[in-house]
Amino acid sequence: MEQELHPFAKFIAILARGKTKTRSFTLEESREAMAMILRGEARPEQIGAFLMLLRLKEETPEEIAGFTLGTRDTFDLPDDLPEINLDWSSYAGKRRQLPWFILSVLLLAQNGTRVLMHGTGGHTPGRMYTRETLQKLGFPIARSFEAAAADIRSSNFAYIPLEVMSPKLRELIEMRPLFGLRSPVHSFARMLNPFNAPVMMQGIFHRGFMDVHAGAGLLLEQPVTTVFRGEGGEIERRPNKPTVAWTAANGEIDSETWPQILSDGHAAADESMDINHLVAVWRGEDASEYAEASVTGTLAIALKSLGKADSHKAAQAMAQEMWDNRDKGSLPVAA
Repeated sequence: MEQELHPFAKFIAILARGKTKTRSFTLEESREAMAMILRGEARPEQIGAFLMLLRLKEETPEEIAGFTLGTRDTFDLPDDLPEINLDWSSYAGKRRQLPWFILSVLLLAQNGTRVLMHGTGGHTPGRMYTRETLQKLGFPIARSFEAAAADIRSSNFAYIPLEVMSPKLRELIEMRPLFGLRSPVHSFARMLNPFNAPVMMQGIFHRGFMDVHAGAGLLLEQPVTTVFRGEGGEIERRPNKPTVAWTAANGEIDSETWPQILSDGHAAADESMDINHLVAVWRGEDASEYAEASVTGTLAIALKSLGKADSHKAAQAMAQEMWDNRDKGSLPVAA
């Protein structure tokens, strides 16, 4: 007697029919598949096959957008969400340089920009993750969407972990050691934008994904999506190299090259990765040309994406002014 196919089996079949019949998912197929996974309607072996077949094929903008929508469909958001300006994802972690972008975000919040940051940590050994860093610096970690909303209202900034937004997605990211490879979850988690910010920043490591993320931004009808290859895969400009940023807005994708800030094209790895150095630089107790250029350079891209500056030069000047006038005593506690 022939057994009835599992409802999720159709998605495996689409990906594994062979060279001539295999195809990518449509946006709606991707949305349905991810929603089924997150609702617990797919078996573990199906999920493993699904993720690795996608990894082999490589994701399309339609798939990234569909997975994002399927995840958003499972969110249980409060009715009275605060209006925010910028969604900032942080999933990669740092291993060569301190997370200077955190200071860029702090400057934005100090100057009235509401920023929601989301991410996860611990899935790749040897990296410094944003969640743990923020905890050491004394920032609260939101344990619910409601808590994140309260943090935004009180300080213009909130950090919400992936396991709070979607415990199942956190489980999938933690499967990386089992596969030895990243999965599509690492790509689309960056685009979840749970509070629907009009501007979404994306930091990636592999150049080939810039057009994928920008294209997904258009499909999601995101007003502004800015994507660039950041230091360690985070949203952090590398000041010793030119930075190519792709922006999806108004139904179009454009790219622009931000100039190198520092003359030295080589940046040595930070061997100590001491978070106290980050605190000292913020407080003006220590100086670092690389750190200041990284903070202001990253901030400049954010300011232009937010529409607060209309040129590289104006954005960089505004960022430098924010840095020079920062509240040096505003970090909650020393590391």
